Amino acid sequence: MKLNETVPFGVDENQLQKELEPVKRNHENECMLNKNEKTPEIKFFVSSQSINGREKSTKGSIKTDLFSLPRSQILYDGAKVCRETIGKRGVLHQLIITGTVLIATAACGMPIGYSAVLLPQVIDTNDTLAMDVGMGSWVASIHSAATPIGSFASGPIMDRCGRKTALLISILPLIGGWICIALAQSHMILLLGRVIAGMAVGLIFAPAQVYIAEIAEPNLRGALIGAPFFAYSIGILIIYGLGYALHWRDVAWCAIILPVTAFIAIIFAPESPTWLVRHNRTAKAANALQLLRGDDDKAKRELSQLTMRFEREKAFMTASSERFVRILKRKSVLKPLVIINAFNLFQIFSGVYLVVFYAVDIIRDFGGDVVSAGMAAVLTAAVRFVFTFIYCFLLMYTPRRKMSIISGLGSGFSATALAIIFFIFPSENMSGGVRILCALLLVLYIGCNTGYMLLPGIMVGELLPAKVRGQVAGYIFCLFNVVLFVVAKAYPLIMDDLKTSGLFLVFGISSLIGVVLLYSVLPETKGQSLGAIEDYFMENDWVWAKRKFSMISISRREMS
Repeated sequence: MKLNETVPFGVDENQLQKELEPVKRNHENECMLNKNEKTPEIKFFVSSQSINGREKSTKGSIKTDLFSLPRSQILYDGAKVCRETIGKRGVLHQLIITGTVLIATAACGMPIGYSAVLLPQVIDTNDTLAMDVGMGSWVASIHSAATPIGSFASGPIMDRCGRKTALLISILPLIGGWICIALAQSHMILLLGRVIAGMAVGLIFAPAQVYIAEIAEPNLRGALIGAPFFAYSIGILIIYGLGYALHWRDVAWCAIILPVTAFIAIIFAPESPTWLVRHNRTAKAANALQLLRGDDDKAKRELSQLTMRFEREKAFMTASSERFVRILKRKSVLKPLVIINAFNLFQIFSGVYLVVFYAVDIIRDFGGDVVSAGMAAVLTAAVRFVFTFIYCFLLMYTPRRKMSIISGLGSGFSATALAIIFFIFPSENMSGGVRILCALLLVLYIGCNTGYMLLPGIMVGELLPAKVRGQVAGYIFCLFNVVLFVVAKAYPLIMDDLKTSGLFLVFGISSLIGVVLLYSVLPETKGQSLGAIEDYFMENDWVWAKRKFSMISISRREMS
């Protein structure tokens, strides 16, 4: 095989390795672009479906710079085979820019924790905005009801306006929501503030996940995508701390500080290079990549990858040639969509968020009067905060599949053990030793289940193809929040029927079913480029069997 050779797609991996061996030997020490070498022309041959469903073949060629893949990756498309290194300056820039997004996601955690601060100060008190338990339940739950609205709108906004611009647009209603709450003189204005803040949280989360995924290098992407959940936990802890020291109106004014800071910081961040390339703003994409990678040659190679994929896609399919529904039926879209939504369902029933919402009630069931309501909320938030930090650190070194499967097994077995203990020992008959055992198992359950909480965000950022990543991510978060709201509202009825033992049995079974799903169909994406992951889902098999990636598969068929 030589440069400029026309290469059809779809060949076996072993054949690819054999044919690439001479190229690999010749270029194994060449990892940088040779300035004296001309840019090669890459010819390609793909099969696609026309609008009427008849299969056709498309030839094409594009000009691109030489580029390389991460370590252990092999690519033949006119590029040299080499090992990629990570520049310290580029890593620093990615961390700083991710930090600006994390300020916004920390601000997202504050509204959901605010009800625990507000309600004790206004329910059956002499406060100027005092309310009964019924109104209090609306104030607490209306936030979750409004979040899906924001999630549904976030996809079109970030696809049309850009990931960075979508974040800036999303932060404004969050600031407005807190101002409404702080100035509220009636229950209706207070509810309006909660609705606006809930919509803002829905608007922010999908662009934050997609933006971080698209600016990060493969070796850093897992940890950086998981970091928003760490920031989310920080936001909850901050609002709890403010609530114990300040009046609820002062807490609302203080909560404005984070979103305002995030808005100012994000203004100076670059737009996603992937979005810029796909909107024909190559010069801005090049500047963004130079900043993010800290190396001109690396930026050129990555820009070549993004441009090549976009040009290849345009060669046989344009945005107007297919309806969105037809695009969803493509294997590269349908497979990750099914995997993510199925896992989201099992994740919700594994109790990851129900324990956050109803930690006080759950702990009281076996803790009695040992732990106060406020202390219970702080302790569960602190445990989740610590484990979120640990998982974000592990994501840099641990394979995704291994970490998620171990998390699911730990969550499933600890929840099942709690269910058995609650069934054998009713709360009023628990000894001190049994209560301590339950507390340890609950900590283990929350810790392991936190790994489940991180995974959907990682999936959305990594598994979805670039063409629909923004729009589909918004719909996924919308559906997730709708189901979560229904389950959270139904919790009191579920608790009355199943009791604590039955509830934790559902948590345990759902966690273990989630493990089966992950083991069967989730690919190992650590260290893989987003393009390689997209190509993997274009294959026919659903089950993760080969456990290998190839950036471009070469077919045995010869071109006619």
